[in-house]
This record gives sequence, C-alpha cells and structure tokens, in this order.
Amino acid sequence: MGAIGSRPSGLRARAGAWPLGAGKVSAMASDSSQIVVSVASWCVCSVGMMVFNKVAVSFFPAECFLVALQMAVACFALLAFAWRTIHIGSLYDVMRWMMVIPFFSGMLLTSMLALKNAPMSLVVVLRCLSPIAGLAVESFYPKPIQVSAGMLGSIFIMLAGSALYASRMPHHQLAGAGWALLNSGFAVGDRLLQRLMLAADQKPVDISKTGVTLLNNLAGMVPVLVCAAATQEWNELPHLSDLSLTAYLWIAASCVVGVGISYTGIWCQSLISATGFLILINVNKFAIIIIEALWMSKELTWAQVVGAVITVFGGVTYGKAQEALAEKEKDSEKEPLVAQTA
Repeated sequence: MGAIGSRPSGLRARAGAWPLGAGKVSAMASDSSQIVVSVASWCVCSVGMMVFNKVAVSFFPAECFLVALQMAVACFALLAFAWRTIHIGSLYDVMRWMMVIPFFSGMLLTSMLALKNAPMSLVVVLRCLSPIAGLAVESFYPKPIQVSAGMLGSIFIMLAGSALYASRMPHHQLAGAGWALLNSGFAVGDRLLQRLMLAADQKPVDISKTGVTLLNNLAGMVPVLVCAAATQEWNELPHLSDLSLTAYLWIAASCVVGVGISYTGIWCQSLISATGFLILINVNKFAIIIIEALWMSKELTWAQVVGAVITVFGGVTYGKAQEALAEKEKDSEKEPLVAQTA
C-alpha cells in the first residue's frame, strides 16, 4: 500500500481523483483545528489576564515585582510539568530569540503600568493603532503578508470605531495614555519578531513552543528586575501580612493565567500572521469593555457602544477579507496540480 497522500494510480489518477491527496487534506484540517483551538485558548487567557491584572495591581502596587512573580511562576510550571517538551536547537537560535526579550518584557510591564494608571478600555482602544505598524513591517518579511483592499478598508473601519469610542472618554481618564501607547509599540515589536522566528514560512528558530516560552519568562525577568531596582520599587512592596485572602487569590489567578497566555500566545503566533494576531487582540479586548461596564461599574455612552460595535464589525470583515484572499491563493496553487493529474 502506498503512503497516505501519494498520487492514486490507474483510472483514479486519470480522472483527477484526490487532486490534493488525503494526507494534504488531513493536514489542512489539522491546521484549521489548531488555529481554532489556539485562538480560543488565547482569547480566554487574554481576557482573564487583563481583568486579573487590573485587580491584582490594585492590591499589589509594585508592578515590576508582580510581573517578575508571574514570570517566575511560568518558569516553574514549565520546568515542573513540561520539561520533556522543551527543545533548544543551538546557542545561535537562543541568541536570535534574545531579540524578542526586551519587547516581551516591555509589553508586560507597560501593560501593568497602563492598567494601574488608566481604565482597561483606554488600553484596548489605543491598541487598535498597532495593526497599521504591523502590516507595514510584515510586508517586508521573507514571505510577506498578502494585502487586499478589503483588509485595508477593515482596518480603517476599526480605527474609525476606536476614534469614536475615545472621543467620548472623560479627559481625566487619559492619564495613562502614554503607558498605553508605549505598550502598543512594544506589542507590535513583540508580535512581529515572534512571527518572523516562529512561522514555518519565515525564518523559524529551532526551539519548541515551550522552549521559547521558558526563554521569554526566564530571560525576561532580568530587565523587569532591573527596572524595579532603578525605581527602588521595593519601598512600595506591601507586607505579606497586610494582604487579604482576596488579594492573594487575585494575585495567584493572574500568575496562573500568565502561564496560559505565555504559551497560547506563542502557539497562536506560530499559526497566524503578526498583523492578524494584532487584529485579534483588538477585537478580543472589546470583551474587556463589556466586563468593565457591567462588572466594574464603568458607564459607557451610546457613542462608545456604537464605536465598539463598529470596531468589532471591522474585525469580522478583516477576517472575511483575509479568508477570501487565502482561498484565492489556494485556488491558484491548485490549478497546476489538477492540470498534472488530468
């Protein structure tokens, strides 16, 4: 019996049966299911991370030490439960990956600072600026992302909705805008570099997903602790006896979700484009606005609600435009194969 995915013989081959091969169809189905599971997992962890961090930093105001604690817990979890899956190909791969560390650490730390000084919704809205930079840089990749007029139109729809949302925010809520903008910059750099070094069609490193997750958190603690020392943050550390059981639970929850988002972020980024991930971040975070409005007693105006709906609609149309472009590329690749088997 021939291998799965080999070309069928006899009349089947002449009739053009199984033009893509059973193996290729199975691989495509497996890739699609991986994307769905990874995106869903990341969305759950992302929403939980922002909510838990928002509450945890109110109990534990030393944000650098809180981020370092989350990184330490992630390292412990990987070494304790997933050490068999950790693979690092060479020192050269590690040195290449070290370019990601400043952006990863900066993204986590500025996110915490933004949440400490601004509403969650402001962080969400300003993040909508990131896909534009992502799209511009990713167009210079070894295999650049394909762009259609529909995708560009969808990005502008999201920007318009975000601008409408931001225009109705009270001025006193803009205090953390600087940290939120800086966070967006770090997020763009982090996603672009991770995409370049994780995607099979770019220039991937020979390191497993758990391996790069460990490197992110282990090496990422260094710049975070340097920032803590530079700002003498130990003076803000609360006494352990002063923390309530509720505070401990929120801090522990942020650490657990931090482990999840560290891995699912790597997993998701290896399967979709950096620009697609940035779009996903923007659309996903609007769930935060609903949580903030309903659970944290934050009032939203009708203009802000409309702005959020427009932005989510822009994310949906972006996904449809990207899917249509991918289908067009598959059809163009399929035509020569069908011609050969006819």
